[in-house]
Amino acid sequence: MKITHICLCGPVTDGWTYQDNLLPKYHKKLGYETSVITSQYIWNQNNSLEINYRTDYYNDYGVKMIRIKNKFSTNINSKFKVYKDLYQTLENENPDILFVHGVQFLDIINIVKYLKKHPNVITYVDNHADFSNSAQNWFSKYFLHGFIWKKCAQMIEPYTQKIYGVLPARVSFLKEVYNLPKHKIELLVMGVDDEKVQAMKNEENKSLIREQYQISNDDFLIITGGKIDNAKKQTLLLMEAVKSIAHPNIKLIVFGSVVEDLKKEVTALSDGEKIKYIGWVPGEESYKYFSSADLVIFPGRHSVFWEQVVGLGIPMFVKYWDGTTHVDLGGNCKFLYEDSVDEIKRNIMDVINNENTYKQMKKVSETEGMKHYSYYEIAKKSIGI
Repeated sequence: MKITHICLCGPVTDGWTYQDNLLPKYHKKLGYETSVITSQYIWNQNNSLEINYRTDYYNDYGVKMIRIKNKFSTNINSKFKVYKDLYQTLENENPDILFVHGVQFLDIINIVKYLKKHPNVITYVDNHADFSNSAQNWFSKYFLHGFIWKKCAQMIEPYTQKIYGVLPARVSFLKEVYNLPKHKIELLVMGVDDEKVQAMKNEENKSLIREQYQISNDDFLIITGGKIDNAKKQTLLLMEAVKSIAHPNIKLIVFGSVVEDLKKEVTALSDGEKIKYIGWVPGEESYKYFSSADLVIFPGRHSVFWEQVVGLGIPMFVKYWDGTTHVDLGGNCKFLYEDSVDEIKRNIMDVINNENTYKQMKKVSETEGMKHYSYYEIAKKSIGI
């Protein structure tokens, strides 16, 4: 059978560890002939969009990638892009199963046109929008999501088997903003690449990062990663908290791109010994970094790294957001409720000074994480297996 993924809400960058990379990978591993229809836009190391001029090729997972051109010369950041030959590309692929990533693009019209003509195609849709990353001003809330994308979602709904939210908050968004039928909506969590987890169980791999950055096995290593911008400035609070702790064996590694106006602050807080800012890290390398940590802390907005760390079995602290508590599997993580240095410092010292607290977090992380966040299992659930 053939599965085609349509990813036109945002760029798909080869090698990244996002859901639109890993679901097709594991559908391929399940034995399906798998393809991805996406745009030519990709992210580069400077966190800027650029064009990938390849059209049809197979990626490292053996998944067929089809990159279609923007039909008009609209701005690269435009929310109203329309793509060339999407309908004909679907006809050429002739899928048995269609998985549509997001509903926030105008070409939903062409997908619905295709599904009307091919009623036997089994269709699944997911949603990556919630109130933490969308609908944050009047135009976005009432015009984009409350009218345009709501119409797109309601247009494709009759042809779908399931419509997934990838966070509990995104399940709620489908119900509250798009008014879709509750019986069709389910949670489909993002997860962790099973192959990478198995590779990281090797103790030698775990020690590579520590050796590279002169961090001993006796050190308590905290790691955080991801984009540092004005929406995730809390990383600076984490750096300040660690800097203020006198304990000589607590170390922090920070990786990720930094927006220009925060670079001076990040550099000033990175002393190269206790706190090391190491810059951007390729997506697949993130597994190696996180697996070397005793504790991972994400003090800002949700990212796909949260689920990745849960799947790796590493204890973590995360910022509390309504609708993202699914990462708590019974004690593997603690939530941060304030944007404050004192709260972060207090929680770090709690696990340092209370060995049993940390041991319990680690036990739950290791026994429950992979069980719930394996992409092999998520891929099966996503298509009703």
